[in-house]
Amino acid sequence: MASLLLFVTLFHLITLAALFIATMEKSWWVWDGSEHSDIWYDCRFYNKTEPMSCESSKETEWLHAVQVLMILSVVFSAVSFLIFLGQLFTISKGGLFYLTGVCQAFAGLNVFTAVLIYTLHNKEILPVSRELSSGHFGYCFYLAWVCVPLLLCSGAMYIRLRKKE
Repeated sequence: MASLLLFVTLFHLITLAALFIATMEKSWWVWDGSEHSDIWYDCRFYNKTEPMSCESSKETEWLHAVQVLMILSVVFSAVSFLIFLGQLFTISKGGLFYLTGVCQAFAGLNVFTAVLIYTLHNKEILPVSRELSSGHFGYCFYLAWVCVPLLLCSGAMYIRLRKKE
């Protein structure tokens, strides 16, 4: 039982960390290594001797939707972890972790919606100063996609998990 509890806790924390990195890091779209864009900033090197220059991303409704959904997913995943810790000490023997599972699954659906919006509407989200065909999705975008099945599986795992004493 202790190993299962340790696995579930580590799985949740790793997923939460990956989700946080995908939300905050600066690599959702990359152009030739000298310029990249995320859901917060557009950054570029003007020359090799100066530091990277970052400015706020162009504000569009699609970008705001992605930002809100990614923040909500981090919040729901963190809240579900706190609920899980609380339920460990409060639910009776044989009780299920439904609320934790639902919060975690909802976080997964938020991430899914955010990356789907970013995928379908990146022409409206990204700056028009660069040709989109010369760029590609960055690692944070892929990390967010990886978080989707991890969060949904974690939610299903919590719903099936029973407290044993």
